[in-house]
Amino acid sequence: MLVHVEGILSKAEVAEFRAVLERLAWVDGRVTAGAQSALAKRNLQIPEDAPEARALGERILTALGRNESFVSAALPLRVFPPLFNRYDEGMAFGTHIDNAVRFAGPVRYRTDVSCTLFLTEPEDYDGGELVIEDTYGEHAVKLPAGDMILYPATSRHRVEAVSRGSRWASFFWAQSMVKSEPDRQTLHDLDQAIRDLSARVGQGDAQVVALAGIYHNLVRRFGEA
Repeated sequence: MLVHVEGILSKAEVAEFRAVLERLAWVDGRVTAGAQSALAKRNLQIPEDAPEARALGERILTALGRNESFVSAALPLRVFPPLFNRYDEGMAFGTHIDNAVRFAGPVRYRTDVSCTLFLTEPEDYDGGELVIEDTYGEHAVKLPAGDMILYPATSRHRVEAVSRGSRWASFFWAQSMVKSEPDRQTLHDLDQAIRDLSARVGQGDAQVVALAGIYHNLVRRFGEA
């Protein structure tokens, strides 16, 4: 399931984030890569312990918490503190699968859902597409600044080489309350259907109320705390 989540950050917020990031020191992105991924990874990152980046990450987490599309698609139990990377000309990240477990201090996260929040407008760089593989082939993603793509962390994916400009993004993972990707897909589809029906007939409609009850009971059945 690939989900395009619009407007996590406003254009003004994106400009503010970039102004902060421009002042920080960037390091080799392989510091956060696993042994296999490090062989394919060529980019730059802000160190995880940079206080300014941590503060920006907290703002992203706050925005995610109030975004209905993200919550519906990820059903997050916890979200890894957002990180920041950039791909300058010639930089790329070859095909890989994200590590199954990540640590932030003493806290362990199972990476069920991968997220990339774009911080550069598509017209400001060439190349740099996030290419995600699934049953139906390859999907090249290049979104407006402030928008985010959400996809299963089990997916093979890559970042194409940048040939002009520089591609900046925040990336992170969510551990979902619902571990199974097919179950998350079903719940997301059901939630979207309920929202569409509610928009047509009203939230108080008996069918909407009944379906909402079924949805929440399924979350209780499939979910973990």
